[in-house]
Amino acid sequence: MKTLIRGGICVTPQGVTEEDLLLDGEKIVALGDFSNSKDRYDRVIDAAGMLVLPGLIDAHTHMELQQSPEFRSVDDFYTGTVAAAMGGTTTIIDHIGFGPAGCELGYSIEKYQEKAKKSVIDYSFHGVIQHVDEKILEELRGWVQKGIPSFKAYSTYGFKIDDRGMYQLLQTLRAEGGLLCVHAENDEMTNYLRERFLEENRTDAIYHALSRPNETEAESVDTMVNLASMAEDAPLYIVHTSTGEGMERIEFARESGQENLYCETCPQYLLLDEAAYFEKGNEEGLKYIMAPPLRSVEDREALWRGVEEGIVDVIATDHCPFLLKDKHKGLEDFTKAPGGAAGVEERPRLIFSEGVMKGRISLGRYVDLMSANPAKIFGLYPRKGALAVGSDADILLLDPMIKETLTVDGLHSSCDYCAYEGMEMTGGIHMVFSRGKLIVEDGVFMGSRGDGQFLPRSAKK
Repeated sequence: MKTLIRGGICVTPQGVTEEDLLLDGEKIVALGDFSNSKDRYDRVIDAAGMLVLPGLIDAHTHMELQQSPEFRSVDDFYTGTVAAAMGGTTTIIDHIGFGPAGCELGYSIEKYQEKAKKSVIDYSFHGVIQHVDEKILEELRGWVQKGIPSFKAYSTYGFKIDDRGMYQLLQTLRAEGGLLCVHAENDEMTNYLRERFLEENRTDAIYHALSRPNETEAESVDTMVNLASMAEDAPLYIVHTSTGEGMERIEFARESGQENLYCETCPQYLLLDEAAYFEKGNEEGLKYIMAPPLRSVEDREALWRGVEEGIVDVIATDHCPFLLKDKHKGLEDFTKAPGGAAGVEERPRLIFSEGVMKGRISLGRYVDLMSANPAKIFGLYPRKGALAVGSDADILLLDPMIKETLTVDGLHSSCDYCAYEGMEMTGGIHMVFSRGKLIVEDGVFMGSRGDGQFLPRSAKK
């Protein structure tokens, strides 16, 4: 089936141009001026006034995450990917959850391969590291060759990896062309502060933030950056950077010569701040329990500087929503509330509105942050992340003239609240194509359960 998207403002790797886009089946087959063409097309779409963008990529989601025996994130791979598609995201890379203690790397990957079969858009996974020994390192090599070249390790939580283990992972992944993604927070200090606050009966949501001060992120980022340097500039990706100090550690390391160092942040850290924990009262504040927590207005502005100046490489979401009734388990003790929030549908319009329309970033920079960079960093480019001949026909038509107010009633996640409730946005989703199939048109989902395909990704040697 041939589809001609005519007269839109296309953001291609070469720049921003007004041209036509020809799709044939699942691929982009031509770009240019087809106004005088005598060819026949199965469908012609008038995109005049529309921005034509490569389908967006969310490189950090948590679908069906079993955070504890009591709590599982409320979006599965169907509802979560419907929400993603409705917002203009056509690919997710999911951070899979932990398996039983001592399990092989393949245990959780294979579980998630089954879960994700209901996805409506294309997907891949970051593996997860729970412990490090020679057997795990050998498995790691095998999974990189099978198309999962990125793995996540945590410097905190129940399966934290110590410095020795992190260094071994960095060395192994460097040799194999893989990438280590790290949740960077100082475990001992965050746990000490949490325990101290509970002993002092300081249990409101604000103490969640105070138990994870900026320095706990900065120290851990600094440690990881140093370990990557020791491992001969091993590739390192810091997830959900939330502080000015953490980002500055990354900036300094790059200026000192580290080339394989990547920085991710999220909309919550760019648009919200710690006032949410106490200005709205404890019950409302529990909605914003996440790790790392919301930070200061100064941190927010520092991260925007990083977005504007190219220090931040990727804006992802850390989409991991829970119901209000689950969050309210923390009313008497913030440590009892599950951590995480929704964002997979909200991200594209929020960053377009607050970034592009407010003059913070160009349209090309928007595409880099939201699509091209994650595709390049995680081994999907140019199949994904580009309007280019031969690329998958993942296309977003965005109407820059539409103004909308974010409300939970207008979203498609299973989450029953919106962290950005009432926020005014400029920019609306007109059409979304996934591998040439129209799956969203003007607020109507037209895709199908199971349309998504697993994406094996390439290592970088």
